[in-house]
Amino acid sequence: MAEIVYPPVASAFKVSWKALGIKFKVFGDEHIPTSGGAVLASNHISYLDFALIGTPASPKKRYIRFMAKKEIFDNKLAGPLMRGMKHISVDREKGSTSLVAAMRALRSGELIGIFPEATISLSWEVKELKSGAVRLAQGAGVPIIPVALWGSQRILTKGHKPNLKRKKIPVYIAYGDPYLVPKDADIVEEEARLHEKISDLLHLVQENYPDSPTGHWWGPKRLGGTAPNLEEAAIENARRKAAKAAQKDEKQNKKKESK
Repeated sequence: MAEIVYPPVASAFKVSWKALGIKFKVFGDEHIPTSGGAVLASNHISYLDFALIGTPASPKKRYIRFMAKKEIFDNKLAGPLMRGMKHISVDREKGSTSLVAAMRALRSGELIGIFPEATISLSWEVKELKSGAVRLAQGAGVPIIPVALWGSQRILTKGHKPNLKRKKIPVYIAYGDPYLVPKDADIVEEEARLHEKISDLLHLVQENYPDSPTGHWWGPKRLGGTAPNLEEAAIENARRKAAKAAQKDEKQNKKKESK
């Protein structure tokens, strides 16, 4: 089936990267397969990650179908584009539906993109992973390609003002060696294996990154930045989640009272 929506959207993003002055450096893009299914599992540090990770795949005419939360598909503007690009909606209350759709896509030779941390990491380190990426690769018999990116948090991320002025911000992306998850492998052990591979790639791009993170909010504490560490970030995430739930309850109560 012809790709009608994805190519022009990908082209629009490339124009946006030029307008923002993003300086790309890509490691290991030869690991993106020219055919066949694979799971691309990446760290998650900004709202632009899905589009950035997909950019090096475009010259190979490969289009990555990302698994994204249902709320994005519910948006009047983003929803039609997400569906047109054949991304996969994830309803956290009905997770099995999205896994079935992703498995079907993998078996038909598609590339599936997933952020196994589930949410943006406030520490800029790799958080604990969910098991979806490992289970998908194992079930479909396709390789996992670990991915790490760095620099995108400086442009558009959670809890910080967007930096959309034309500044030459470096964005580094690394694609690791593809590997298969054995059918009889222990899921917990495979999650740890994937976590290590993504972390190693993240350290690689950080070591090669031209701008020092020391003293900056976008730098992890490990490298002298002012971001919270993993434990502090987990506490802050829990606080934000509770505040969001309380806000939702308050909104629903107001609706009930108005009836």
